[in-house]
Amino acid sequence: MNRRHFLQTLGAAASVPLAGTFNGVSWAAPAPSATIGNTPYNNLLILIELKGANDGLNTVVPFANPAYATLRPRIAIARDQVLQLSEQEGLHPSLKPLMALWENKELAVVQGLGYPNPNLSHFRSIEIWDTASKSEEYLDAGWLARAFAAAPAPRQFAADGVVVGSSDMGPLSGQGVRTIALADTAQFLRNARLAQAGGDQRNAALKHILSVEQEILHAAGKLNTNFAFKTEFPRNGFGNQVRTAAQLVASKAGIATIRLTHTGFDTHANQLGTHANLLKDLAEGIAALKSAMQELNRWDSTLVMTYAEFGRRPKENQSSGTDHGTASVHFVTGGKVKGGLYGEGPQLARLDGNGNLPFAVDFRSMYATVIDKWWQGDSAKVLGGKFAALDWLKA
Repeated sequence: MNRRHFLQTLGAAASVPLAGTFNGVSWAAPAPSATIGNTPYNNLLILIELKGANDGLNTVVPFANPAYATLRPRIAIARDQVLQLSEQEGLHPSLKPLMALWENKELAVVQGLGYPNPNLSHFRSIEIWDTASKSEEYLDAGWLARAFAAAPAPRQFAADGVVVGSSDMGPLSGQGVRTIALADTAQFLRNARLAQAGGDQRNAALKHILSVEQEILHAAGKLNTNFAFKTEFPRNGFGNQVRTAAQLVASKAGIATIRLTHTGFDTHANQLGTHANLLKDLAEGIAALKSAMQELNRWDSTLVMTYAEFGRRPKENQSSGTDHGTASVHFVTGGKVKGGLYGEGPQLARLDGNGNLPFAVDFRSMYATVIDKWWQGDSAKVLGGKFAALDWLKA
């Protein structure tokens, strides 16, 4: 099979089954277990991108602040519907599946995340979050790619990272990082079997193609979809991604990070119903992820973290939606997470000249916490400066 036929076969599937950045590296032999040696990368990171920019004010609702209802006369969440976290704020009612995590002190709610001189372009702002750059700085590699370059994951791992549900590598973009992008593990295995080694090794271009295809085969050889979960995964797009992530972990192939993408958060119009459904899918997916990781005895070694390019503007627009904003809220959960409220609640009395919120916590502090505390690395080396780690991980 030549490369054109191989790629055409892959492209015939409707859901981007396989893409990858292999960069000439060789894949190691199959790993015998989910943990390999004493590497800190046995601590798994699962990132969930809320693509389009989630509305933080209707996610963690500042119900006690009268300015909230004033700014949002049509889309504010009624106080009697909010799932109370404190005397000042609570979760959107669609996030009810997360309350068990909160009550078990396994859900960290980090408010006021942002960065100086924010950019409100989807493309540029997600690039800033993916690369952990300054607003005016352009970097070629994602923050996770740089983390793996500074402290490589074991070669026995099937991959440094796997991107599920997207062909965009995001924070895993960069030279040398071993990344697979797929929508479904079973489909990945089927397509990988098409990559059969052989052919004329004297042709340099074909030799390179065959080398890449052989790397696909090595990666595929470490994955399986045979684990029969008792967990019931949500029957929707995001739930399918969660199921795929769980099967990746169950394969015991050795993976340091998995990135999922939950789409549809660019709620410029008729936000109430759309946002409620998005948050319901998110919460049910995270709850299923916890259940699956517990079945695998991996919950204590799994960290789940949400992120997005920016938040939404506090004042609703004329279409009963919200426009691009700045600071927002994100969740962190896992068996080693110290649950609670972190950062600073939305300062609705301190909006800037464009009606946007000031940020309280630099988003790179979230990444510093992962690198320094979860993976025992050196975040200053990766992030190009010192950002204070947050206190949402148990010692």
